[in-house]
Amino acid sequence: MTTIRRKDRLAGLPSGRRGKYAMLVFWLVLVAVAGPLALKLTEVQDNDALGALPATAETSRAVQRAQEAFPDSQKPLAVAVYVREAGLTATDRAKVDADRAVFSRYADGGQVSPPMPSDDGQALLLSFPVAGDAGQRADAVADIKKRLAGDVPGGLRTALTGPAGGEDDVFDAFAGMDTTLLLATAGTVALLLLVTYRSPVLWLIPLVTVALANQLASAVVYLLAEHAGLAVDFQSQSILTVLVFGVGVDYALLLIARYREELRRHVDRHAAMAVALRRSIGAIGASAATVALGLLCLLAAQLPSTRGLGPVGAVGIVAALLAMTTLLPAVLVLFGRWLFWPFVPRYSPDAVGVDVAAEHGVWRRIAGFVGGRPRAVWLGTAAVLVALSFGMLNLSIGMPHDESFTKEVGSVTGQRMIEAHYPSGSASPAEILAAAGQAGQVVAAARTVPGVAEVGEPEPSADGRWVRVAVVLADTPDSDAALDTVERLRAAVHAVPGAQALVGGDTAYLIDEQRTVSRDNWTVAPLVLAVVLFILVVLLRALVAPLLLLASVVLSYAAALGAAGLILDAMGYPNLFVGIPLQTFLFLVALGVDYTIFLSTRAREETARLGHRRGVLHALTVTGGVITSAGVVLAATFGALNVLPLVPSVQTAVIIGVGVLLDTFLVRSLLVPALALHVGRRTWWPSTLARPVFRPVAAPPAERVPAAS
Repeated sequence: MTTIRRKDRLAGLPSGRRGKYAMLVFWLVLVAVAGPLALKLTEVQDNDALGALPATAETSRAVQRAQEAFPDSQKPLAVAVYVREAGLTATDRAKVDADRAVFSRYADGGQVSPPMPSDDGQALLLSFPVAGDAGQRADAVADIKKRLAGDVPGGLRTALTGPAGGEDDVFDAFAGMDTTLLLATAGTVALLLLVTYRSPVLWLIPLVTVALANQLASAVVYLLAEHAGLAVDFQSQSILTVLVFGVGVDYALLLIARYREELRRHVDRHAAMAVALRRSIGAIGASAATVALGLLCLLAAQLPSTRGLGPVGAVGIVAALLAMTTLLPAVLVLFGRWLFWPFVPRYSPDAVGVDVAAEHGVWRRIAGFVGGRPRAVWLGTAAVLVALSFGMLNLSIGMPHDESFTKEVGSVTGQRMIEAHYPSGSASPAEILAAAGQAGQVVAAARTVPGVAEVGEPEPSADGRWVRVAVVLADTPDSDAALDTVERLRAAVHAVPGAQALVGGDTAYLIDEQRTVSRDNWTVAPLVLAVVLFILVVLLRALVAPLLLLASVVLSYAAALGAAGLILDAMGYPNLFVGIPLQTFLFLVALGVDYTIFLSTRAREETARLGHRRGVLHALTVTGGVITSAGVVLAATFGALNVLPLVPSVQTAVIIGVGVLLDTFLVRSLLVPALALHVGRRTWWPSTLARPVFRPVAAPPAERVPAAS
């Protein structure tokens, strides 16, 4: 009784006659404070975290040693490449010399090394570190690109590549993308809400509410980044926007659907909202807790970009929950029933005891189909999902740099030009850092490694303690052959006594990244499953049902990855970025279980009233429409990530979009209810609902409450 009274009081706050005004004032103050802070979120982005590795990784230790031993040369390398297939001319060489003189003003140390010719006489390279901080480098690279493209002799091709060129291409690609993503997400949600409600007004309410939730979430993330050291990058900010809009609108759809039911049973809209909020807040709260705690499991990851996504996303979920359970109810009751025009739900005394399932013709027929042959339905659905999962064979883990963008960029073009005329590793050599006393032995060991094309002369540090040795690989830096070469190189130089050798560079980075991601997958994924299982057990007060639901979402994830594999392979993007499997697993398990939470909580409620079989089918009937709408909205919202010009964003959009749709139309609509019917009342074991002596408690589908104050 105490819990019920507490829920009644909470439901009465935003739905009360006076409470709604207090809630609106509270949100006006909150938004007035949060708005200016939200605009500053981009100022605290640290996109270096996107490429960072744990401090314990060998690449990170090599970078740290290089920064200490060679503090004046730790700047990203710009590589200008000039190619004429018929052979370079004197005019071409004059262009290179003139560019070299200009580039010296941007080079760290003020000098650019002489151009390096290719063996075939068709190409020249200028390589130099770019001086300055991030802002100064961006301006410098823009000038370098302009100079490189200017006064080019006919037939000569030029491009800028290397880390500096790649860094600039990323910034160019994402220029203005935060606004574009926000507009695409809001536009998608607005269109789907308009179609869902078929009302010229109602769709605006959840859209505006979720936009304010996004402002609140952005403001909180900004404060945490500014004052608590929270790492925020472009990826996490993009996911924040999509999460808040997608999940927030899902919660709105669930609440508004329940509110519409209660408006037909209550003459007072305040009382209708109080009942609707009390009956739906449990499922909404459990859903939010599942997703938020699942996201916080990412704190156990070692990869900084993955770990930072957790708290950022969790803040978004909490903001969406707060807005949809406080602000949205207050606005809905403030404006009244006319918001639903032209389909206004009118109060009818006859509706008090009427079964609302009668209004859901399509889903009543689907429930009848599931209830007719539950075993055949769940076995058939499971077979379809298993068959789809074989599409994963089209996917591979590991994305080459030249496949990272959805459009051609200069750094990729330059890399391909280099590969055609130089040893493939010329633009991204491996780097050995070792004790100066063993430099000769280290160099000798490196030269014996198969796959090494060239070993440079040792460069001593200013204090004479360390040397740095550049090692050019024979293969493309991100190829499997290059990865194997660096593994052999590490083994060879580590074996030199007293050398304390470390091997860094782009290829070494890929090796350490793969190891880190593999460790994170085996750590975080089981943790997410354990958290989801715990929440389901507490929510449903059962053990069998949570295990069945958890198995269903894992199967759904495998099917989503397989179906997405077919799509991505057709799109030409079958090589997944290494962090994609874990991130999409988290979202699909946490978000996918949302819909089963909405269904199973209603099923438990109806089972107590109607018995197991009738309760499950009734829950499927009355929740089918709203949960399907919520799934379509969430899938389309994640689809907005397709506007970003990076292949990992497209891969995320496809996998999550397909997964949510599979979960909505197959898992939640067919597999879960059919499986629950086949297992029978044991689904609710060990709760009282599973006991043979249990008898349903007859009760009207609506509760009558006095008008909220």
